[in-house]
Amino acid sequence: MVRRLLCAVPIVLSLVLAMSSCGRNDRTRASESFEAGQRATIEVATTLYPIAWMVEQIGGERVSVTNLTPPGVEPHDLELAPDQVDALTDADVAFVMGHSFQPGPERIAAKRSKPTVLLLDAVSAGEGLVEEHNEHKESEAGHDRSGGVDPHVWLDPRMFSTARAEIVRTLIKADPRGAADYNRRSKALGVALADVDSSMEAGLKTCTRRTIVTAHEAFGRLASRYGLTQEGVAGLSPDAEPDPQRMADLADLVKNQGLTTVFFEELAPQKFAATLAREAGVKTAMLSPLEAPTPAELAGGASYLTIMRTNLKTLRAALDCE
Repeated sequence: MVRRLLCAVPIVLSLVLAMSSCGRNDRTRASESFEAGQRATIEVATTLYPIAWMVEQIGGERVSVTNLTPPGVEPHDLELAPDQVDALTDADVAFVMGHSFQPGPERIAAKRSKPTVLLLDAVSAGEGLVEEHNEHKESEAGHDRSGGVDPHVWLDPRMFSTARAEIVRTLIKADPRGAADYNRRSKALGVALADVDSSMEAGLKTCTRRTIVTAHEAFGRLASRYGLTQEGVAGLSPDAEPDPQRMADLADLVKNQGLTTVFFEELAPQKFAATLAREAGVKTAMLSPLEAPTPAELAGGASYLTIMRTNLKTLRAALDCE
């Protein structure tokens, strides 16, 4: 009897150990499942389409992005509704352009206690790329005629790409477990932006005309990158009314340089561009500053990448590029 009991001890111990091991595995799996279930999606608030688009490309399913500028709404003078103020205030992370591009939302963002990133500052930190065209820290195309800083950095894909590093760093700080995913997606986005940049560079390299006349001076960054000259009817503010002398000067410029097109924007006032084109005897064409694509564009599958390529096609036709 004793021998049978002694023989049974290893069996009992094995069962106990197995059950204990199973219990630990179950608890471990349950714990991992609980932690995964508790990992909330990062709530991100942005105030402009290009920023929202880039954050979505890098964040993927790990982030929920709210763009506070509705599709098709002119963003410069955006005033937030109370629920939008709450969304901006409560978001885990906020990305705004900064430097008073959107004064109202930026004042609210400045009061946040959670991380807030100024994208213009982030781009400036990587702006060594711009110095390919200018020995100075800030290129002349980075300002309008009044000396204001041009915030439309996303219209230069190479410059825009420098914002990826700050977005990745900020998302990783909020969600360390997503680091590998954020870095992988950012790398893929960098390839896509480089491809658009290469297309723009090649497509605008051999153009008969190299001056673009635009409704307002939103395209200075693009022009500087690809060797074009921008002349705006208005300055950086799309609502500013040009004086008669400016209109007369631009009409002379269009005629003297043999330009064929005055570019307007879908969201900005179009009457001055149309008047100038009529006086100069040329046509108009829409060039998107990519600030707030319309609902119809987005419903049709438009994105930053496709709109940039549409802009390229429009520019090539107007500038008679080979």
